[in-house]
Amino acid sequence: MTTTTAAQAPDKLTSKGQATRARILEQAAELIYTKGVHATNNEQLRRAAGVSGSQLNHYFPTKESLVLAVIAWQADRVLAFHRSERFARFDSLDALRAWADFYVGYERAYQEGCTLGSLASEIIKTDLDVHDELATAFDQWRDIFRDGIERMQQLGRISAEADPTQLASLLLAAFQGGMLLAQVARDITPLKDALQTAIDYLQTFATSPDAGVIAPGSGGGVHEAGERLDHEGVGCGHGQLLSR
Repeated sequence: MTTTTAAQAPDKLTSKGQATRARILEQAAELIYTKGVHATNNEQLRRAAGVSGSQLNHYFPTKESLVLAVIAWQADRVLAFHRSERFARFDSLDALRAWADFYVGYERAYQEGCTLGSLASEIIKTDLDVHDELATAFDQWRDIFRDGIERMQQLGRISAEADPTQLASLLLAAFQGGMLLAQVARDITPLKDALQTAIDYLQTFATSPDAGVIAPGSGGGVHEAGERLDHEGVGCGHGQLLSR
């Protein structure tokens, strides 16, 4: 068996190697999501990904290297989705409402939850040295909202007295907490209420009644968004990867 101690860097791999590594990561993310970190073992992963033990060891020589890669993979999906033009860079209240409607309108959201949040709740109970990577992923997610709120201030849509970092943390906390409660209740209402309340609070800093309103027709409707999410496999780890 290969005796490497560091995971193989994706940019150093051949196209075939990158495809194999991606397949392992997809299956690892699914197993960790459904079974947890401790209950996921190499034998399960080898069978699910269709690779040998030497291949698995080549790409991910330790469990820590595998979990680090899963964190990065899940975070990239979430961040890329939120950085897309879908929500107009979150520089208006309507863009934030469209983001909330997107998840509230996704019929399986309360069943699947947020895979990055679920992964974090699993890992913080282990002794794996990956907490900094998790913290960085959530900081980057929060900063997407913070940057949007700062743009709202620059555009004169909300008061300069608003604290963008605090408000961004509120939005992310409302999403994570609301999603967890929705999973427990098996009802999307807690997520809907949490996001609406957080956005309503942000609206109290609006400089005028119509501040932060974007042009009609510039954002997708709830049902349309839910369908795209199911087919494209984007968002907070939802879609094709975690469909069961």
